[in-house]
Amino acid sequence: MNLLSARFLSIKTAHNGELNTTFILLTSGIAALGGLLFGFDTAIISGAIPYISKYFSMDAYMLGWSVSAILIGCAVGAIFAGKIADCYGRRLSLIVCAALFAISGIGAGMSQQLLIFILFRLIGGLGVGAAAMVSPMYIAEIAPAKWRGRLVACYQMAIVIGILVAYFTNYLLDDFGSNNWRWMFASQAVPALLFFLLLLLVPETPRWLIMKGRKKEATIILAKISEAQWVEEEVMEIERSFHAKHSVSWKLLFKKTYRPILFIGILVAVFQQVTGINAIIYYAPVIFKATGISSSSSLLQTIIIGVVNVIFTLVAIGLVDRIGRRKLLLIGSVLMGLSLTAVGLCFRYHYFDHYIVLVFMLLYVASFSATMGAVVWVYLAEIFPNLIRSLALSIATLALWLADFASTLIFPIMTKHFGVSVPMFCYALFCVIAFIYMYLKVKETKGKSLEEIEILFTS
Repeated sequence: MNLLSARFLSIKTAHNGELNTTFILLTSGIAALGGLLFGFDTAIISGAIPYISKYFSMDAYMLGWSVSAILIGCAVGAIFAGKIADCYGRRLSLIVCAALFAISGIGAGMSQQLLIFILFRLIGGLGVGAAAMVSPMYIAEIAPAKWRGRLVACYQMAIVIGILVAYFTNYLLDDFGSNNWRWMFASQAVPALLFFLLLLLVPETPRWLIMKGRKKEATIILAKISEAQWVEEEVMEIERSFHAKHSVSWKLLFKKTYRPILFIGILVAVFQQVTGINAIIYYAPVIFKATGISSSSSLLQTIIIGVVNVIFTLVAIGLVDRIGRRKLLLIGSVLMGLSLTAVGLCFRYHYFDHYIVLVFMLLYVASFSATMGAVVWVYLAEIFPNLIRSLALSIATLALWLADFASTLIFPIMTKHFGVSVPMFCYALFCVIAFIYMYLKVKETKGKSLEEIEILFTS
């Protein structure tokens, strides 16, 4: 443990049997900033699309590839993140992610050739993909059970704040001349540097420390995030969860005990993406311009989406530990499907009066943010047993990024050939499928410790 994190760990050490609220909120909040990288990149590309399309002379197919290239990097980052997080720790993994993201933004902004631009986007994807797995896992492993839903949902809050900040950045840099897109990408270095510096302050998670046999350090941290009388019992419970007779390997994930949980995690992750959110976030200005408004107006309407995204993610944080994960996922599937159907109908019949497209887009984003956007990250971070959490999260997050990639790549191609309405109807259909599957398979995890959830899914 370095000097900075040791000093950070000393905040309010005498908790007299109570949870150290300051410590829990600060460590979780810093880890959640990994979502800022994801959100910032998701939105910064949306403002740059018209300019990179012209600079690199892209057609619809190459545009889809250039926008979605980062997601290939995300998928690769997710594959290796689990092993790296297990070997070197959650904290160090996040520090590397921050460095990769900064390098990506500066490199993409300086690119003169499309191949180099895509290469730096892939590098950024490695960082974003790994952070998307490790950040929620870090929070889930350090948060008390009764707060875990809200604190992991803060990861989604960081994503939407990153999106909103990027929208404002795009709007402010829109008049910076022909090279404005370079500044848009280079600006990624700012949140990456902030994340890097703050990570130097936080400790490692107690569950990783116990996995590595560093029980004394883990006990110190658990004493700050648990009620004093339960610390010893919690240490023993975590130790028992690592009792494995098997070595932790990819093959272990597909054994009868863990296979059903893995498939639930994969499908829940995929449903978050194939219901359309990132295609809409990436291409929001393009969608709004298709209704006949100017480029500047489309960017302003996109900012409104970012604001709604933030507001309703706050709603999710307030509801996830009250209503529960399962109910929110089901409610979100219904509201999102109805909103997407309405947007599809507007484009099908070319009805754009009274800002109706904006209204239904806002309803869709609000529904996603208050339900599936935040809850999926919470659910993925908590359903996998301690022994396989890193590797299982790697696979589920890999599936999420591949679904994101497919959705983002296909959107401009589908709109070129069929118009905006067809992809909207496709996303709505996936909402129906998601509702049916989650109604049948998703179990409630509200208020349970990670070890209790393990028993729920494996007994």
